[in-house]
Amino acid sequence: MNTNRIFSNIKIQFDSLLGFWRRYKKNRAAMLGLYIFLFFFSVAILSPILAPYDPFDMNLHDPDAPLNPPSSKNPLGTDAFGRDQLSRMMYGARTSLFIGFLSTGISLVIGVVLGSISGYFGGWVDGLIMRFVDIFMMLPTFFLILVIAAVFGSNIWNVMWIIGLTGWPSITRLIRGNFLTLKNMDFIIAVRGAGASDAYIIFREILPNAIYSAIVAASMRVSGAIMTEASLSFLGLGDPNAVSWGWLLNEAMRAFRIAWWLPLFPGLAITLIAIGFNLMGDGINDALNPHLKER
Repeated sequence: MNTNRIFSNIKIQFDSLLGFWRRYKKNRAAMLGLYIFLFFFSVAILSPILAPYDPFDMNLHDPDAPLNPPSSKNPLGTDAFGRDQLSRMMYGARTSLFIGFLSTGISLVIGVVLGSISGYFGGWVDGLIMRFVDIFMMLPTFFLILVIAAVFGSNIWNVMWIIGLTGWPSITRLIRGNFLTLKNMDFIIAVRGAGASDAYIIFREILPNAIYSAIVAASMRVSGAIMTEASLSFLGLGDPNAVSWGWLLNEAMRAFRIAWWLPLFPGLAITLIAIGFNLMGDGINDALNPHLKER
């Protein structure tokens, strides 16, 4: 009996995912965003294999290596130290996506937990959490990130945590709003009347129905986290021991008048990945829209 129930649940989840994919792939813009993401994700994963050179290898012994424009040997040119920009761009994708995904994951966990507690219990708990959210949202976030990075250091882990710990308020508001709507619906009242615990109602009944808007917000939040890291690195508060697109822009500013390729390709990559994640977020939102499911 339990086995049949497990297989039945698996089939329901599979059918739900299949329906989601069918709706998602109808959106051409969303598919373009997915292709952009898959391209950069593949480059990030395979960079140790695809990169033609060591990203830190300096060719100072070769007088023609520094600031060499794009050529067959170096398709994206070289920097002031003779390092291959294509290799550095590939490894930079790993750092930027790593920070983007993990910092967004931190924001998502904090936002979901606080939003669930606030929306479900209400009362003074809701008031306390939301006042804290309001205070946090009044702060100039990017300035706060700058101060924290300057005080605690700017290695890659600190940057990831700083961005993650400042990006949760909007997700908290979304989850709270969904909980306030769902907790008074008939099926929740029935489950509560059957004697289900608060934890069961929150995690098994309400959260699976309330999480979708947070997933959409998180998909767009990744691009925001990547751009925040790029801004920090551009201002010299990134990790100098890790190659990232933002750090490449920081280095490019020293020679951008004579080496146009140095700022062009990192800036283009940041722009494309931001567009890709936003297109994906719009596509996910459309695919999860209950009105579209009926079509």
